[in-house]
Amino acid sequence: MAIQILRDIKGLRVQAIHPNDAEGKQLVEQLKRIGCFVETTWPIPASFAENVDLVLLAMEQEDRDALQKLVKSRTETSPTLIAIVGYESPSALALVLESDVLAVIERPVKPFGLLTQIALARSLWLERREQARRVRKLERKLNGIQQIQKAKAILMASQSATEEEAFQSIRKQAMAKRVSMEEMATAIIRANDLLNFRPDDA
Repeated sequence: MAIQILRDIKGLRVQAIHPNDAEGKQLVEQLKRIGCFVETTWPIPASFAENVDLVLLAMEQEDRDALQKLVKSRTETSPTLIAIVGYESPSALALVLESDVLAVIERPVKPFGLLTQIALARSLWLERREQARRVRKLERKLNGIQQIQKAKAILMASQSATEEEAFQSIRKQAMAKRVSMEEMATAIIRANDLLNFRPDDA
């Protein structure tokens, strides 16, 4: 995975949110030397550019409100975020922590270390995305188990079946209709809701 991350850096779409000064130009040149496709933005926008993989964000105390607004626009699919900071102080550190960045580059930006920070940040970002995917998968699985349990209870009550008989009934119906047990359970629950619907309940 580590080798793949290094390979993927070449070709990353990068948004550099940084003043168009000498340091900003040097940063863009270094990113291009690494092999990234770079677009620059300044002043700080209200949201991240679409279809970018990585954002390098210059953080200054005087831009706190704009920074907070930008960070709040983040979603689960937002790009990897790296902060560029000019000094260390409790307030600057708080701003970095609030922004949930995955790496920090100190100002003045130097060519040495930039690639390392990008690689570390991308590695953490990919790991977080994989963890989020696993959580969603587990949540779907848990929801499916709960649906099956509810459908079993319905069949046990309506057909005087044992738990095993209810389970086998759901399984056989799912196989016959070529759907998952979770889908079959959901259909049973919906059918039961319709059969037991009372206009007064609406």
